[in-house]
Amino acid sequence: MELSGKKVLAFCDTDFEDLEMWYPILRLREAGAEVVIAGPEAGTVYKGKYGVPLTSDIAYADADSASYDGLYVPGGWAPDKMRRDADVLRLTQEFHEAAKPIGQICHAGWVLASAKIVKGYTLTSTPGIRDDLENAGAIWVDEEAVVDRNLVSGRRPPDLPAFMRELIALLAKGPTA
Repeated sequence: MELSGKKVLAFCDTDFEDLEMWYPILRLREAGAEVVIAGPEAGTVYKGKYGVPLTSDIAYADADSASYDGLYVPGGWAPDKMRRDADVLRLTQEFHEAAKPIGQICHAGWVLASAKIVKGYTLTSTPGIRDDLENAGAIWVDEEAVVDRNLVSGRRPPDLPAFMRELIALLAKGPTA
């Protein structure tokens, strides 16, 4: 499996987009990666926008970016909460500084914009946050999946297959620096 031995940290919080949370987790696991779910608190059940539950393994504060090969940030309304958490921003910046792959889809670009890591990067997202990404310095394009150095971005649930192909390929390569 192309991601055997790889470990991916996935952020979660209440009101994640159910498909954008579960489809990537399952695809990463199918590819052989270990996926660790980080939420505001460890061992807590968080529900998606449509009620699908997910239990966090660890708290954001307890995550060590050096222990992971990549980061995944789902969309939904959860990113608006996540981007206000200092540990989420710290971790996102640490993954980026280490040039480790970071995958984000839909509204997840809010987290990357708040972490101040998108300036000069070409990204996509749901069109609803285009202005936010452009105001943070990103170059926004309307494509199903975009790879720019260590960042992989996608627009919305119908784009998940293309997005995950790109994220899995980038995780298989490792850090881009």
